[in-house]
Amino acid sequence: MIRLKNVEKCYKTKAGFTYVLRQINLDIEAGEFVTIMGPSAAGKSTLLNILGMLDHDWEGEYYLDGQAVHTLKPKERQALNRQYVGFVFQAFNLLDSLTVYENLDVPLSYRNIKASERASIVCDTLDRFQIVGRKDLYPSQLSGGQQQLVAIARAVVASPKLILADEPTGNLHSTQGEEIMELFKKLNREGTTIIQVTHNDKYAAYGRRIIRLKDGWMDGEVRTNQAAAVGK
Repeated sequence: MIRLKNVEKCYKTKAGFTYVLRQINLDIEAGEFVTIMGPSAAGKSTLLNILGMLDHDWEGEYYLDGQAVHTLKPKERQALNRQYVGFVFQAFNLLDSLTVYENLDVPLSYRNIKASERASIVCDTLDRFQIVGRKDLYPSQLSGGQQQLVAIARAVVASPKLILADEPTGNLHSTQGEEIMELFKKLNREGTTIIQVTHNDKYAAYGRRIIRLKDGWMDGEVRTNQAAAVGK
């Protein structure tokens, strides 16, 4: 589903060029659950933003489902993002002027879905995440954990083929975190490709493999017990 060839990202500074990612070569098959780990400033979020087609200033080749993303214009990448990707941002990125209900409706509004069907999908998602009672509230009226739940609900509401999650459990207590990871596990078993960034070793193990970054370089890859269980 995803193929990266020599993907690099750098910033120009007075001292020259500072690289955030170097020579990233990576293949991710459809239906995989992959975890990306590494220390701060390793390039994890940058890589996720490139995969989500939110960052357009990079070099190399990126193929998504056979489509050459690196040859597309920004508007074409945006359309591909809306078609394929559900993104859980570390900073939530909820729309402050919209209610919880309206935030969940936004990803559906980009697709050819009737209003009545959209309403049904949003209501089902509100119920799944147990946030029905907060549907008319605005993000500023929610706690950090509640905003995180809404952000995750928004990412999955349109049943995307690919979910990119940047520290998806970072603002949740342990019980909520485990519930979200189990939801991701269920979605993955149903065929959704998931790529998550996390510092939590327990949640990292939900992935079938863990890719480690260090100083912008790939610094190893390990298969997890989850991979062994899937292979049985």
